Amino acid sequence: MLYQIYETQRALMAPFSEFASASAKLYSHPLSPFSHTPMAQRVSASFDLLHRLAKEYEKPPFAIASAQVDGVDVAVQEQVALHKPFCRLLRFKRFTDDPKALAQMKGQPSVLVVAPLSGHHATLLRDTVKSLLQDHKVYITDWTDARMVPAQAGAFHLDDYVAYVQEFIRHIGSDVHVISVCQPTVPVLAAISLMASAGETTPRTMTMMGGPIDARKSPTAVNNLAMNKSYSWFENNVIFRVPQNFPGAGRRVYPGFLQHTGFVAMNPDRHLSSHYDYFRDLIRGDDDNAESHRQFYDEYNAVLDMPAEYYLDTIKTVFQDFALVNGSWKVGGELVRPQDISGTALLTIEGELDDISGAGQTKAAHDLCTGIPQDRRFHYDVAGAGHYGIFAGRRWREKVYPQVSEFIARYDAEAANAQSRGAPAARRKRA
Repeated sequence: MLYQIYETQRALMAPFSEFASASAKLYSHPLSPFSHTPMAQRVSASFDLLHRLAKEYEKPPFAIASAQVDGVDVAVQEQVALHKPFCRLLRFKRFTDDPKALAQMKGQPSVLVVAPLSGHHATLLRDTVKSLLQDHKVYITDWTDARMVPAQAGAFHLDDYVAYVQEFIRHIGSDVHVISVCQPTVPVLAAISLMASAGETTPRTMTMMGGPIDARKSPTAVNNLAMNKSYSWFENNVIFRVPQNFPGAGRRVYPGFLQHTGFVAMNPDRHLSSHYDYFRDLIRGDDDNAESHRQFYDEYNAVLDMPAEYYLDTIKTVFQDFALVNGSWKVGGELVRPQDISGTALLTIEGELDDISGAGQTKAAHDLCTGIPQDRRFHYDVAGAGHYGIFAGRRWREKVYPQVSEFIARYDAEAANAQSRGAPAARRKRA
């Protein structure tokens, strides 16, 4: 019922939001007589802020049209490499006629970025993708809003998430490098572990950033909520059915608007201050700062519904049973054994000020992946970085990305050299 009430409220607020937007322009457009009245700029700023507070935020586009490759600007086209009911595997294909850029791109490693399915859209990793495109062929998981998936497509569990990751890795090829950001560190580790246990070739590297591998370490407010409430509490209080005006009508979901409320509730003072600063920037005519605010909140306020089965599975498996670190997690009847991974190098990354995944939670992967030689396992703490700073913004570009790109390049070259050395031996053996 709560979802239906929210949708009714949203429908009622839509005309008001449009009225506020039109009024803001009426008091700011130089050809409008209202723009020359006393306090016009302040009135316009007030209406603009009201519009943004009341409007509905849709999924923003990646909008990556070009990338820099060795100083050359190359065109980028977004392509769907694989389509699943709950996810699209996107590839950002680079095109150029420049011989210098073509030579640089030849043989560059493929990277699969596994974006979180935890409220925000994969576009939150836009900065991550843009940086990676300088030196890599980039794929990303673009998770579908569950309210847009017809009920006939069936349920989506955490086990299905693991299966999706495995399918994407196989589709790209065994020479892929996998980067998981936040929530997917757990299912990605499970996917690669199961592949190793089955004797499959695993990715050349796996980079895990700010994820709850072991949520018992330095628990944050997010962890405490998941650990201190019972499974039935989550099932009864945050799970609702999608209303009839969406393709996924009747599907059980954890609604995006509830998740967004939780995001804001974690730092209400920061958001209030940010909106006030935006109001002042509009009055002062500081267009650059005002646009930065719009871009951030266009992304931050765009949320998606998560399938109920997947969300509840995650609560129980990751935050209540700690099944991965306890060695009791089974996917499709198979035990998840990270110790079976041996041919994949590991890099874990944590932010010093991360208030989503606490210190040591991601680094715990090293205690599980004992089959990976010590000299192929690395950890990097990002000084001064919060949760978002490890994959977006200045610290990502200046501190984290150089570490990630060097790590990938090192083990991609190592694997390529091993293959070239093995090829002549294989030919001699056949002869």
